[in-house]
This record gives sequence, structure tokens and C-alpha cells, in this order.
Amino acid sequence: MKYILLLTILAFELLGALIKSPVTSVNNENETVKIKIDKIDVGVSGFVVHHISPQHSAILKNAVVQSFNAKTKTATVKISEFTALQNNALPHGKWQVQPGDTVELAFGYSRSLLIAPNEEIYYKIAKSVKTQWIHPDLFATILSFRGHPTPTKEDFAAMADASSVGLLFIYLDQKVYTLDIKSFKILSISDAKLKQKKEKLPFYTRVDNIDSAWWGAGSSRMDSYEPHYYELMVENNKTNKKLYEIIKNGNSKLHYLLDEFEIGK
Repeated sequence: MKYILLLTILAFELLGALIKSPVTSVNNENETVKIKIDKIDVGVSGFVVHHISPQHSAILKNAVVQSFNAKTKTATVKISEFTALQNNALPHGKWQVQPGDTVELAFGYSRSLLIAPNEEIYYKIAKSVKTQWIHPDLFATILSFRGHPTPTKEDFAAMADASSVGLLFIYLDQKVYTLDIKSFKILSISDAKLKQKKEKLPFYTRVDNIDSAWWGAGSSRMDSYEPHYYELMVENNKTNKKLYEIIKNGNSKLHYLLDEFEIGK
């Protein structure tokens, strides 16, 4: 029961209000901006907003926290093309990100997607975390449309755009990993001592079949649940020491992933 409590506490920490901070400087060469903020985790995503008037604003760029300096209380934020709400019928402004624009972070953190190996584990975790769960059936439908029975990072980003989901929970080997669904950066890791008797691939969903494309990343069907999600997390968290230690001290069949980390190099 104490492990479920850990997840509940974690949810309250992450499901706060939207975080807003003005841009203090812009580096166009590196496509980054700086903001002043008391505390923020690397990997938290959002967007940059330009205020046209007190009543009107426009989203200019996607944003992901790249680094945070606790001494200066300054965060470096990577910006990229804004991918949500694309509509060629809508007018497009020509504004460039500039000091005074606002970075809005943790957008959608009140809505979450849970990836679990079976129905029992899914509902045990879902009942322990106070968030608005978006059912994995919706994600399975998106995967089928994209022809990806094996989900990629880009598929999770598409899910975020389609349903305004901000957080991704993945259950692996008695732990729950909480990630920013767009950046795929790990925000927290919690113990969840749940017995795994069986697994459904690629994750628990009531969708019986996910269509497959002829070729390309994600088009092949998964052979096993854990290796794929560990691979995705390692690929996007190569300096995460806690993840490194978990894999190092875990199943020896996953030790090939240790070479992918950039710790001490």
C-alpha cells in the first residue's frame, strides 16, 4: 500500500498549475531562450507565447527545458517548430521569439497516459494516481492510423498533440516511470511492487489489433514488453544515473543498454 501512496504523492507534485515565465534572452543560433524560474525539471515541455494584445496571443514555438542552474535560477529552454493545432486555413503570423514573450511549461500535466503490461496492473496504478487518465485505447487507435504496432517517441508526441496529454506513466519491473510525453525525459521513478503474471503487447488496451505499415520505424510487431520501453527511455535519458543503476542491477538481458549511456564519458 505504501508504494501506491508514493504514486499519489508524486501526482500531486507534478499536477500543478501551468508554469509561466518571460523570456529574458534569445539565442537564435542554438535555438534556445533563457528564463528566470525558482525551480524546474529538465525535460518539462510547453510552448512560447507571443502576446499581441491583452486579449490576444499566439503560440510561436514548442519548448523543452534543456538545463537549469539552481544558483542563478535560470533555465535554458530549447525551442522548435510548434506542431499542435496545425490548420492551413488559419492565418499565420511572422513573429519571431523575442525577450518579453512568455514560456509556458507543464502544459497538459493534468492529463496522463499510462502504459502497463496488463489490465490488472493498469487499473491498480490508475486508481492510485489522481489525474485525468486518457485511455490507452485512444493511443492504440493513433498507432493503428500511423501503422505502428510498436510505438515510437514520435507516436507519443502525436498522442500529446491529439489529446493534450502532458504526462506519460510507464510500468516496468515493479517501478513506475513518469515522463514528459513530448520530450520523453524521466521526471520521477517510483516503486510499485505489483506482480506481473502476463503481458499484452504492445501494452494493455482493449483494441485487439493495431495495423502495421509496410516498412519504417515502429512497423514491426513487438516481441517483448520491457526491452522496447527501456530502449526508448535510455535513448532519451542517456545521462540519467538512476536509470543506469536500475538497468545495471537488473535483468542481465538488458545490460546491452548500458553502452548507450553517456555517464562519465
